[in-house]
Amino acid sequence: MKTKVKLLVMTMSIFIFMTAFGYSGSKSVTMVNVPELEKKIQQSDSKAETMHFDFSNFAAEKLPSGWSQFYTGQGGTDWKVLDDQGNKVLAQLYSDNPNGHFNVIVNDKISAKDMKLAVRLKGVTGNHDEGGGFVWRFIDKNNYYVVRANPLEDNVVMYKVENGKRTDLPLVGKGKTYGVDVPPLGTGWNTLKLVVIDDLFTVFLNGKEIFKVQDKTFTQTGKIGLWTKADAVTYFDDLKIQMK
Repeated sequence: MKTKVKLLVMTMSIFIFMTAFGYSGSKSVTMVNVPELEKKIQQSDSKAETMHFDFSNFAAEKLPSGWSQFYTGQGGTDWKVLDDQGNKVLAQLYSDNPNGHFNVIVNDKISAKDMKLAVRLKGVTGNHDEGGGFVWRFIDKNNYYVVRANPLEDNVVMYKVENGKRTDLPLVGKGKTYGVDVPPLGTGWNTLKLVVIDDLFTVFLNGKEIFKVQDKTFTQTGKIGLWTKADAVTYFDDLKIQMK
C-alpha cells in the first residue's frame, strides 16, 4: 500500500512540474538563458550590413550616382557633391524655395524597415530655414518619415509627411511638444543618429538620446535618404546606414 502511495505522489509531482513548465509530452522543456539571449542579439546586431557614404568617391558639382532627388511642395531642388575645404560633402543648393517646400534625396537601391542611421551635418545658409536630417520608409515624394535638426531654432523635431502634409509627431512620455530644444547647434558639425525598430524611433544628437517616437503610419519597407527644408543649404557627411 505504501509503495502505491509513493508512486502516486511521485506521479502527481512529475505531472505538476511538467504542467508548470508547459510540457505537453511532445517536446522537451526549454529554459531561457537571458544573458545568452542578450549575447545572441548583440552578435546579430554586429553582423548587420552597414554602408558608409563619405562622398569622397563621387564627382564634385554633380548629383551622386545611384541617388535620386525629389521635392514636396512648390519650387525645385538641386543636390550636389561639393568640396568643403578639401573634404567632399553632399548639399542641397537650390535657393528659391518657399518656406513650405521640402527637399529630399534617397538612395535608389537601399530599402529597409528597421535600421540605424547616423550622419554629420552642419547648417551653412538659409533665410527661411537651416539644418536637415533623415528620411526613412520613403514611399514617394509625399509620403515618408523625417527627423531634422535646425540651427535657427536649436531644436530637433520628428514628422510624418503623409499625402504631402507634414505633421510633427508626439514624443513617448511627453506628448505633443514640437520635438525638443537642444543646446545651440551653431555653424559647425553635429551628429544626428536614428534607430528604427518596428514602430519605435529613437533619436540621438551628438551621442545623447534626446527622445523617442512611436508611430504606425508607415509600417512597410521604404527608401532611405536625407532632407532639408525650403532654401536651407546644409552639408552632410559620413552617412552610415545599418540595416537590421
